[in-house]
Amino acid sequence: MRSNRLTLTMMVWLMAACALPSVATAQTAPRPGDAAPTADNAVLLTVFFKHDQSRPLDELNAQLDRQGFRKAFPPAGVEVVSWYVMMGIGQVITLRLPASRLREVNRIIEDTAWGPYRTEFYPTYDYKAVGMAEHDKATSK
Repeated sequence: MRSNRLTLTMMVWLMAACALPSVATAQTAPRPGDAAPTADNAVLLTVFFKHDQSRPLDELNAQLDRQGFRKAFPPAGVEVVSWYVMMGIGQVITLRLPASRLREVNRIIEDTAWGPYRTEFYPTYDYKAVGMAEHDKATSK
């Protein structure tokens, strides 16, 4: 009885293992640049570029140019929703992009912005419509 249960368990595990490759290939992400941001796949990403305040601005800009930051960022097909300078911090940029391109954007920043900037990333979402609807609902009573 015990060996039958063990054999059955092993058969179930083997069948599940054989099914995994077909599931994994069905979920392969599109190549970077192939997807456009849509309501189904878009994410917002807020990036803080905190500038190195111990170095002069001209020096920081020269390093950004040497590293190709301005040529590479933002990459084509990534929407810049906002780009502000926050005094005392640096730059705060919100991007809209397909989730499949998140790694690409991160890599561009690692390769071209590190040094002059320390970076922080915050996945965000657009709450304005919901917040305004809640406000309108509350004030219409």
